[in-house]
Amino acid sequence: MHVFVAGATGAVGRQLVPLLLAEGHRVTGISRSSAGVERIRRQGAAAVQADVFDREALYRVLATAAPDAVIHQLTDLSDADGEATNRLRREGTGNLVDAAVSADVTRIVAQSIAWAYAPGEGPAYEGTPLDVGAAAPRGGMVEGVRALEEKAAEVETAVQLRDGILYGPGTWYAPGGAVAAALAGDPSARFLGSTSADLSVMSFLHVADAARAAVAALGWPSGPVNIVDDEPAQAREWLPALARALGVPAPQPVPGRLDWARGASNGLARSRGWRPGHASWRSGFAAQMA
Repeated sequence: MHVFVAGATGAVGRQLVPLLLAEGHRVTGISRSSAGVERIRRQGAAAVQADVFDREALYRVLATAAPDAVIHQLTDLSDADGEATNRLRREGTGNLVDAAVSADVTRIVAQSIAWAYAPGEGPAYEGTPLDVGAAAPRGGMVEGVRALEEKAAEVETAVQLRDGILYGPGTWYAPGGAVAAALAGDPSARFLGSTSADLSVMSFLHVADAARAAVAALGWPSGPVNIVDDEPAQAREWLPALARALGVPAPQPVPGRLDWARGASNGLARSRGWRPGHASWRSGFAAQMA
């Protein structure tokens, strides 16, 4: 299969391209920069320099590549700018999907998130409603996710992977990353998240497991699928474990919780044969230091 990877140089994309090639797929990746194009080529894939906000150029690129499938791993998180990411989910996805449909692509796998669900008790399932109507800034994030997933569904077969909080190489939660800096007391650390050791429950996912899920999803039927590890956890559990793994001070436990922070179930993904290589953030956080 010829797979077109948008976001091939991101934290997941870097892991994804070699996996696709190892499975025998032909891969074309895009990057906004010449350095990114060279990085993709060094991995053994074809590469094109393109910006998803340049609609006409994207149409030309997809028409020329003529792939069988598109994998959407685009994010804009380097400056921890939530609105930039929301715009990418809305406009960037719109351009990518329209160009893909114009090029007769019939399958797309798109990266979504597993913490956009409405408040409730227990881990969320794929049928749980999104938290539409939430107050800003969360409302803008949820709307971006809704727009991404609905636009992706315009492709004949569309799988929306609702990934947990990503950790591992190239993420905010990696050694030397923004979360480590924040826990160490650096006031300039920037990331979209919290270092409050409260009762909020979240689900995590190693980037390597996210990449493996994207490869597997090329053979899945349409619809959203939670891609998370096996252990949703309260911040007062996972934050101290992360701090120990990173060698920085652990925050003190505090009361309270975000009502929407409930974690997610990976039962559907498991029923399709996917298993997280890091079944728990407990082992995964420690493995980051290896």
